[in-house]
Amino acid sequence: MGITTILGAGGTIGNGLAKIFAAEKRPFRLVGRNPKPMAGAEVVAADLADRDQAIRAVAGSDVVHLVAGLKYDINVWRDLWPRIMANTIEACKRAQAKLVFLDNVYMYGRVAGPMTEKTPHNPGSKKGEVRARIATMLLDEVKAGSLQAMIARAPDFYGPETPNGVANVLVFEPFSKGSTASWLVNADLPHSLI
Repeated sequence: MGITTILGAGGTIGNGLAKIFAAEKRPFRLVGRNPKPMAGAEVVAADLADRDQAIRAVAGSDVVHLVAGLKYDINVWRDLWPRIMANTIEACKRAQAKLVFLDNVYMYGRVAGPMTEKTPHNPGSKKGEVRARIATMLLDEVKAGSLQAMIARAPDFYGPETPNGVANVLVFEPFSKGSTASWLVNADLPHSLI
């Protein structure tokens, strides 16, 4: 078994994956701008927006998990996400590594019914447009047969390891203080959290 690499170590998802891989005694590598050491992990500092650093960070990997997060700013997303995706794709192709990309659901926009793999991209925001663009970049490589990859999409996060999650801030925190909760979506429609 080769090494599994987490691109975006230190965030909620990266930390969760690292705990699983450590418990399974699976060889894994943590990659981030300032990754924190963890028992059993190889640690590599890298800026994924830099092609050479991304290639070096992924070298020797069998599986790569792209779970990086960026500042919640449209200008940052427009600038960095396409570069990070292009660099990650190139790095995985060179290493012949499989890629798992954790994405959100912004590219779907408003839908009538459940969101599935077959739901068309119809972004209703500028951030959704960026997410649709990078997802399409990845899916085009898969369709061309040049990369094995999958996209796992998740809705809003909540829980003890996600202090800034919408549900935490708007619902659980106010309840814990005896205050009234609020919500940003239609309360009569189902909304998934993870």
